[in-house]
Amino acid sequence: MPGRRVSHPLFARVFERASVAMDRAGGARHRHRLVTGLHGLVVEVGAGNGRNFAHYPQTVTRVLAVEPEARLRAAAREAAAGAPVPVTVTDGLAEALPLADGVADALVASLVLCSVADQAGALSEAYRVVRPGGQLRFFEHVRSRSSGLRRVQRVVDATCWPLLCGGCHTGRDTLTAIGDAGFVVTELDRFRFPPSTVAGPAAPHVLGTALRP
Repeated sequence: MPGRRVSHPLFARVFERASVAMDRAGGARHRHRLVTGLHGLVVEVGAGNGRNFAHYPQTVTRVLAVEPEARLRAAAREAAAGAPVPVTVTDGLAEALPLADGVADALVASLVLCSVADQAGALSEAYRVVRPGGQLRFFEHVRSRSSGLRRVQRVVDATCWPLLCGGCHTGRDTLTAIGDAGFVVTELDRFRFPPSTVAGPAAPHVLGTALRP
């Protein structure tokens, strides 16, 4: 796993524009909720273009932001320069974090567990680097609870969606994977995003907190 190159230049360009539109549609409020109350050393995996950075509270002493895609990593470094807390952006994978065991007070996963190559491996790494009593904060789109939409998710995940969307999968059972990694979910909000009358395959979202016992 270490050394695996991640390059999605076309998707990165699309994502940079889409993330701005997403925040205007309410995503910024969800990002703010995601990191509210954090403190100490925070690791953010799949930091993208750094849209979360502006929302970190000043109780956070440092953010180590890991982003493997070169174009997004460069954008994240620009965003880090204006962040209200110290942010270091580094190359790396969620499945192989450059940290010792139990050093982080929290790990933030924001719209990334859908696209990591090895979701179980990424969550195992999160569990490894978060101290006992520390938190996993997550904001992810997940497998639908509707059987009809789950069928749609299976179809798009088996055909075009991962290729077009940088390896993203719409139907991953991320909540179960979080529990399987050893975390205990203590807060959970389910919602559709963006809000619309017709749910797309990536519409079911969760935002919450899980603790490392």
